[in-house]
Amino acid sequence: MRLLTWNIQCGKGCDGVTDLARIARIARETCDADVFCFQEVSSNFPKHDGGGDQSAELAALLPGYFPVFRPAIETVDQAGGLHRFGNMTLSRLPIVQINNHILPWPGAGAGRSMRRHALEVTVQAPFSAVRIVNTHLEYHSAAQREAQIRRLLDLQQEASTSSKAPTRQPDEPYESQTVAGASLLCGDFNFDVSDSQHATINRANRPGLNYRDAWTASHGERERSPTCGIYDHAQWTEGPDCRDFIFATEDLIGRIRHVEVNLTTDASDHQPVFIELAD
Repeated sequence: MRLLTWNIQCGKGCDGVTDLARIARIARETCDADVFCFQEVSSNFPKHDGGGDQSAELAALLPGYFPVFRPAIETVDQAGGLHRFGNMTLSRLPIVQINNHILPWPGAGAGRSMRRHALEVTVQAPFSAVRIVNTHLEYHSAAQREAQIRRLLDLQQEASTSSKAPTRQPDEPYESQTVAGASLLCGDFNFDVSDSQHATINRANRPGLNYRDAWTASHGERERSPTCGIYDHAQWTEGPDCRDFIFATEDLIGRIRHVEVNLTTDASDHQPVFIELAD
């Protein structure tokens, strides 16, 4: 099972050009992924997407994958136009459950910030059902980010202590649901690996299955590759940083074969990160 996560910055590269075809091409070249997880996908925010629907464009560019787009932000203007911004997951593995979790936003009116969410798509991998949690945490407020992390850990504790196997009866809402304890949590977390918030996830010791950093599980003490700021020096004035992660639950750690970062592309201000799990 292969997964790629990437903050695509609405398809805007470091050359200033917005090109979703380039995003799709590089994503495929980076990894023959079973699951793609994209952050910063826009629909009808002309400043970012030219007034188009990027979720529909990405779905068309990646045929053979079931597309799931859910917004963190969904607003309607005075003319009735719908504007959406959020994360997108595309899977060629069977999907058995979809949930969209709106994350906490304490102090929303104080300072610059925006609503965040976690898109949870449960796929049937060859070895088990796996909850793929695709998220993008707050950039400006560490306090909001802390609340969002706690919510993600609550969701994992709930899932891994109250798992429910699918019975595959889609015409019956009570019997069609799945709750998988095994999970990959990925995305743009907006904290550095040295930040205590990284340790909050990586060293969690809650009932059930806890998340562990997949890079560390795969590479040990090897120096971590940066995931942003390599080519965009305007937004990342302090240089390259590592803010994009994949966390795997403890039961999946032994399956990790490979975790890597594509360091060569400048198609976004962030780099694609991918993982391979043994069947």
